[in-house]
Amino acid sequence: MRYAFANATVIDGTLEAQPQEGRCVLVADGRIESVDAGTAPSGYRVVDLGGRFLLPGLINMHVHLAGNGSPKSGGKDPKKTVDAIFATPVGAAVAHLMVAGFAKAALMGGVTTVRTVGGLRDLDTRVRDEIAAGRRIGPRILAANEAVSVPGGHMAGSVAVAATTVEEALAAVDAACDQNADLVKLMITGGVMDARAKGEPGEMKMPPEMVRACCDRAHARGRIVAAHVESPEGVRAALEGGVDSIEHGARPDEDTMALFAERGSFLVTTLSPALPYALFDRSVSGASEMAQFNGKVVFDGIRECSKAALAAGVPVALGNDVGCPWIAQYDFWRELVYFHKYVGASNALALHTATLGNARLAGIDRVTGSVEEGKDADLVVCARNPLEDLKALREVDMVMARGILVRHPHVRRNALLDRELDKFLD
Repeated sequence: MRYAFANATVIDGTLEAQPQEGRCVLVADGRIESVDAGTAPSGYRVVDLGGRFLLPGLINMHVHLAGNGSPKSGGKDPKKTVDAIFATPVGAAVAHLMVAGFAKAALMGGVTTVRTVGGLRDLDTRVRDEIAAGRRIGPRILAANEAVSVPGGHMAGSVAVAATTVEEALAAVDAACDQNADLVKLMITGGVMDARAKGEPGEMKMPPEMVRACCDRAHARGRIVAAHVESPEGVRAALEGGVDSIEHGARPDEDTMALFAERGSFLVTTLSPALPYALFDRSVSGASEMAQFNGKVVFDGIRECSKAALAAGVPVALGNDVGCPWIAQYDFWRELVYFHKYVGASNALALHTATLGNARLAGIDRVTGSVEEGKDADLVVCARNPLEDLKALREVDMVMARGILVRHPHVRRNALLDRELDKFLD
């Protein structure tokens, strides 16, 4: 299908982007053919945007496709739950459909690429391949499948394998690579909910020798390594072990920033998962007093790490840890708002980071991330200018993923999430 987006106001995804009015953007065979064709040639389906804003599709760099973001009810053993799901063919099929449905919801929210960092078995790569083959509609997926954790470690038994020994950890890395995963995820520290003491979230869980061995094996097999880290000591251990990206982050110091530069690693900022624990009233979040305190430690640590990284020239990506409580698959736009509000990034930097910036750090900027001739047609249309107000991204009029156009994308919003999270937008 060939499309001509006429009367478009283009924001191309570069850091210096300014709205370019009156453009005619041509799309043919899933790629951007021209950014300023003048008028639509014959043979193209004309989509008159009437001056609306056309920009690159958003890229979410930290995604779990196995959750819908509903607040947890608690009390369930995640490993037992996952084992029960996959105990029967019917359960496995339902899980497959669920993951595919959540991927589609992300697309309906304007996200045309997701990078998964822990999932159910091999479902992320399977859904990735189905979308790429045109059998399902959804975003481009860069998939990690199951992460590598340790017994009692973060997400062990649910979206991560619990490795007892270095040999078991290496076997898990090899399994992900054999499934053709795009990257490997390590759960190096704990998090807010598995902290055992007030003021000590992000406890070291994975031994440094296991971190190093996994990084070496993954790099030898051509994969980068992303690491869940929520404490200063965890950040240092992860960087010294050879990880390529720190997911979340923690309170920084000069030595930590120097390590980022020395290793050539980047930071994936994720303010969304910690915000409810840190800032919600506990009557709403359901968090214990200790969880709220630790949530504030993690939230402040991520914010400070992001500020320090930007100041030091360390590359920063954006993800929202979707699948965690209070984070819906369609709500990535909120992370851009938080990046502006709590880190101090300009609207332009936030939008650039979530598009071309994320594409560069994901290694896919040659094919997506900007409105540019020759790139995949991953596009979003919205009525208002996101450079003036990032909340314009909340309502997406159209989304296109590799040339497949969805007019009037619809998501079934969670009213509770909207009501409570909207309090922190301004």
